[in-house]
Amino acid sequence: MNVNTAIYEAFQVIMRAGTVSGAAKILGRSQPAVSRMIDKLEENLGVKLFERRKGQVVPTHAAHLLLDEVEKLFVSLSSLDNFGRRLEEGLEGGVGAACLPALGLDFMPEVIARFSRTRPQARVVLHVRMSVSVEKWVATQQVDFGLAETPFLLSGFETKIFADSNYVAALPADHPLAEKAVIRAQDMHGQNLIAWTATVSARRTFDDVIQGAGIAPRQIIECTMSSPMCRMVQRGLGIAIVDPFTAWTQRHPNVVYRPFLPQIPCRFALLQPKTRAPTALAGELIGQAEQLRDEALADMRNQGALL
Repeated sequence: MNVNTAIYEAFQVIMRAGTVSGAAKILGRSQPAVSRMIDKLEENLGVKLFERRKGQVVPTHAAHLLLDEVEKLFVSLSSLDNFGRRLEEGLEGGVGAACLPALGLDFMPEVIARFSRTRPQARVVLHVRMSVSVEKWVATQQVDFGLAETPFLLSGFETKIFADSNYVAALPADHPLAEKAVIRAQDMHGQNLIAWTATVSARRTFDDVIQGAGIAPRQIIECTMSSPMCRMVQRGLGIAIVDPFTAWTQRHPNVVYRPFLPQIPCRFALLQPKTRAPTALAGELIGQAEQLRDEALADMRNQGALL
């Protein structure tokens, strides 16, 4: 059924103005034209909406009942109009992201905080998952984008490098090695180490470096994520090799960060679904992430933590 909104608008304005002439003036129509619209509405509905008395229109009980429905109609139409604008701007349904812990635990919350200052009404859903799960979520289009570690185990998504840097050494500020400008693998001999578990891909590279240097650490505490590793360094439990983004977000007076040699590459990629164009909202959030990335890496270089 086609709904002539102009007729219902005329009815709504008459109910507010109290006269046909007043409604005609508000609508910018002639008085006879507005009267014909009301006649047509009464004919369509099969009920009398107004009693005409000496130039006045007195609403019937049916008119008051109809007004409630008409108000709901225009609220719904307004909502649809706003929804259309959100679709055009790519804002419908918010934005979903999946990130590996190195970026999801501390870095992305800061990104979202900045994003929310310009988009306070936008809904953001952040999923923190291991990299292979991030790949799966993006490939199956469960999120708008993902941030994962390279190399990839799956396919079905578009990729570009988000960050190409190196892991850094985190040391207690009062540790003797904290005086050194660069930490080398040989410096780790006999030290208490906080290392990744075997399930973390960078652990294999780290083990190769340690074995290649022919050194033996005194004690190893293992952990799956850089963020708690940094907190353990804060408490003086040992030395850790962590990603530069966690190092930046976990800055603390009890911890110093130094370049580690030989370098262990830290490469994170931006993943997006192949068959779905990114929304404007997702693009804005990605833009904020790229801006904060640049700030973090520049700050780490200025602090002497990156070469």
